[in-house]
Amino acid sequence: MQMSESWLDALSSIAVAMIALSVPGALVIVSGWRFRDLRLFALSPAISAALLAVAAVVAPWLGLTWSWLPVGLLTVLACVVAFVLGRWAPDAASPRPRPLTVALVLAAVAVATVIVGLQLRFVFISPDSISQTFDAIVHLNSVQYAIETENASAFSVGKTSDVPFYPNAWHSLASLTAVTTHVSVPVAVNASNMAIGALAWPVSTVAMASALFPRRASAVVIAAILSTGFGAFPILLYYFGVLYPNAMAYALLPAGIATIIWALSATSLAGRVRALVLLLVVTAGIALAHPNAMLALYAIGIALTILTFVRNWPARPRRTAITIRVGIVVLLLVGAAGIWAYARTPYAMSRWGAWQSPAQAAGEAILGSPRGYPVTLLVAFLIILGLLRFIRQPARWSTVIVPFVVVAFFFVLVSGFTSGNLLREAFTNPWYNDPYRLAALLPMAVIPIATLGALVVVDAATALFTRFPGRGVLRTVATAVALIALLTVAIGPNVTSTAEQARGAYAMNATSALLTDAEVRLLSRLDDEVPDDALIIGSPWTGASLAYALTGREVTEKHIFGTRTADELYLDQNLAAIDSDSKVCEAVEALGVDYVLDFGSQNVFSDPAAAASWDGIQSIPPSAHLVVVDAEGPDARLLRIEGCGGS
Repeated sequence: MQMSESWLDALSSIAVAMIALSVPGALVIVSGWRFRDLRLFALSPAISAALLAVAAVVAPWLGLTWSWLPVGLLTVLACVVAFVLGRWAPDAASPRPRPLTVALVLAAVAVATVIVGLQLRFVFISPDSISQTFDAIVHLNSVQYAIETENASAFSVGKTSDVPFYPNAWHSLASLTAVTTHVSVPVAVNASNMAIGALAWPVSTVAMASALFPRRASAVVIAAILSTGFGAFPILLYYFGVLYPNAMAYALLPAGIATIIWALSATSLAGRVRALVLLLVVTAGIALAHPNAMLALYAIGIALTILTFVRNWPARPRRTAITIRVGIVVLLLVGAAGIWAYARTPYAMSRWGAWQSPAQAAGEAILGSPRGYPVTLLVAFLIILGLLRFIRQPARWSTVIVPFVVVAFFFVLVSGFTSGNLLREAFTNPWYNDPYRLAALLPMAVIPIATLGALVVVDAATALFTRFPGRGVLRTVATAVALIALLTVAIGPNVTSTAEQARGAYAMNATSALLTDAEVRLLSRLDDEVPDDALIIGSPWTGASLAYALTGREVTEKHIFGTRTADELYLDQNLAAIDSDSKVCEAVEALGVDYVLDFGSQNVFSDPAAAASWDGIQSIPPSAHLVVVDAEGPDARLLRIEGCGGS
């Protein structure tokens, strides 16, 4: 088990993840649009995610192992299609921005990438840190499974928890990073999450800002910087859950909003065709990262479509035009009803309760500061200014407010109303009625409003400077000061308080929830103590099943929610009685179990009752059949099973 302790050592892995999440999509844009519309390059992460996920699905059907080869082949095919589409349905070139404007936007994205990268570096502590949370078990083991089987298909990665289909974009990225750079699974996971948070998120935010503020380059720069100023995303999803696939999908979601706006604003048939193709590809990337982000995009898309139809309603509409528009809206609403019904989550898993009252939830939504996190005053000021500008000019800025209205509606429902509320069950069940999952959408929804508020300041300052001599110098100085002030949102209390909490989830010590430092030291010696073909049993609740992700040694259970056979169930409950119960040895022989990883009774939820059905393999006494091979600290032990047939 080789693990990296230096961020310098991990730079190559981070670079590979960033390349995988940007270059394939950028090549598609160049092929189909060349450099006629530079805004489209902000869709590169979303397009790349779609290519990665689809390539991983197609590779096994073509007899290919998971590597850069299927990614490259699909990228070439996508480039050819984009090239043909570009020649078949040529579109008018958009106004070419000035070189200085392009440089400023690129600089803003670079600064945002560095800042978010440093924020996540603080959260992750070290490149080989492991999130001490429940879902880290299945996600890390799924990455190892993809590496071992050379298959990252959506029909394969879910086998670690016996799910026939699991959205695979995140696992494709993490496993491709691992097989390319030969780093450990934790390093590949953290490198991939760095690429998602520090690159895909600000770049996708730039796409959304360029669509919402099409003639304001300053808005794009402001939005890129504002992407660094919220704790609820990306940090929250790297802390709670841990919801890595959700984080990837949400990072791409702003790009989806941009493609919807461009599709609705297209004026020619060629423009609509090209925009709809982009929308389909970007939506595929989002859906294959996590479907609930696609649901959010669908809801926002319906609202934007209705708003566009209302705003562009002709004075004397023809009956055909009315029928088409009404038909489109009805189809979208019927589709929403079907999708929401299909995407419902099981009753037992969607019992998350409310956090607060509806009024408190509304306040948190407006300020983009859920869960009682401290408010960054500058961000709050800009949001309020943006809302005031919208109130004064609702027709002009209604598009900017739409994502917020939709997301705030969901967030207030899920965090402000009690479990069992009919509206709550109808709308937020696909998110497991989980306030955390919807809280993480708030930054995306309020960044456009805060950007609008910042434009109010920019416009006021511009008007003021026109009255003074030497206004060019004054404007330059004021712009520099304003940008520096705006950059402080990255170290505002909203971010720092969330980062401090999240950092605790990656800390590894004697009391860590999932893996203690003693348990990790024991795992680091498994390569020398356990044969490659051995099978290990251990409670997934205690982190013992992470032996698979960290060492590649096979374990009986790769996730807590995996389906257990009758023999596995029996051993989980009765292995400790191996000296007196002959059925234990029968189950051991049937499964071929060789070793036991006993990490005591402390589990990820600190709830002994939750893991009661694994009591037979937790804190078990050594015996003639259970021989201690290695031990570390008070609770971590590796035991070999002896005297059971071939064991």
